Amino acid sequence: VQLQASGGGSVQAGESLKLSCTASGFTLWHYAIGWVRQAPGKERERVACIVSTYGNIEYADSVKDRFTISTDNAKNTVYLQMNNLRPEDTAVYYCATVLYGSDCSMKYDAWGQGTLVTVSS
Repeated sequence: VQLQASGGGSVQAGESLKLSCTASGFTLWHYAIGWVRQAPGKERERVACIVSTYGNIEYADSVKDRFTISTDNAKNTVYLQMNNLRPEDTAVYYCATVLYGSDCSMKYDAWGQGTLVTVSS
């Protein structure tokens, strides 16, 4: 099982970025898969999660109405479209999945490498 994340970068406040995470070794649309971020000196925060099979999507309150999680099942890829970015969104973003689980409340047990998002004011 591998998760390969990409798409991070440096942007100004108000701009957008789109993160991608391609899975291999399993079919992601069956399971809960999402994005978790960790800012310097802070705890990890679950940002968004999707279970494509059931159409379930969850967002942290801090990103609701600004971020959108989606999947391309043909590409076995999950995306995080981030709009109206704020300096407080600066963090390393990880994609993660619940192996063989389809509930976003479950503990993630497979992680990709992080991709850094930096938002300047």
